[in-house]
Amino acid sequence: MLRDIRDLADDPQAYAAELRSRWGGLLSYRYIGRLYSSMDPRAVDDTVTVRRDMRNPTGGLLFAVLGISAPESGHMSDLEAVPNPVIHSCQILNPGRDVRRIEVVSEELRRGRQMGYSRAKIVDADSPERVLALIEGQGVSIGVPPDGLAKMEVDAIEVVDSPDLPPLWQVFGGSRRLDGHWSLPELSAEVASPDAALHIGPQFVILETAAMDAAAEFSETDALQGVSAHVMFLARGKTGPFRVDAEPMAGADGLIAVRVLLHDEGADDRVVTSGVYVFRVENGARA
Repeated sequence: MLRDIRDLADDPQAYAAELRSRWGGLLSYRYIGRLYSSMDPRAVDDTVTVRRDMRNPTGGLLFAVLGISAPESGHMSDLEAVPNPVIHSCQILNPGRDVRRIEVVSEELRRGRQMGYSRAKIVDADSPERVLALIEGQGVSIGVPPDGLAKMEVDAIEVVDSPDLPPLWQVFGGSRRLDGHWSLPELSAEVASPDAALHIGPQFVILETAAMDAAAEFSETDALQGVSAHVMFLARGKTGPFRVDAEPMAGADGLIAVRVLLHDEGADDRVVTSGVYVFRVENGARA
């Protein structure tokens, strides 16, 4: 089993080495191409280059890409806390089908002793006045690192854009089982946060994948564009495999909602994450 970094809080050198290893090996940000100035000593910016695998079948941006780019868990850096997400919400105002790069304009709303709240605008990096999505989130600190931790250089994985890129769910180890449920495998280092729990990145990916699949089957079309997503993190996913239950339902004016629950099957089937995704049936790609 993976070690919880909080067990090393009394050994600053071991903690720093473990954080460097875990942050450097985490797939979520490196594969999306999101770097953070709060963690990286270099002059990195808040932009992400959009690839084909970051879009849905209509060409619109995926919730998972926006969520990984702007988790908004209260602006808690791993150098100053052991952060855990609590709530994440995203509203897409413009699907950004012609957008080449997105920029995250993040804002801290409040920081308490343990809780943090923040929000972000996702804009077209080449036309910043064009707002694509709005995100809000809440996070909690579940531990305090030792003093004196230094920033660390972590390079993004170089992914060449191509029609042949695998879907994000495949990159993060997801699959659709014979019973129809989408799932993630047992917890591994590249998808685990430093506190040895399933990171938000693979959760965002598999939850949206399951929700879109359920909505497509329900509406008999994959011409769907995400409108709104709300996710609550109820417990830490510690073991796996992780199964998604999805419940689609019809709304008015071409809207479809899907409720999802993520279960940790290796921990007595405990529910670790709950979410609601709302999609709109598209009658043609609209910019």
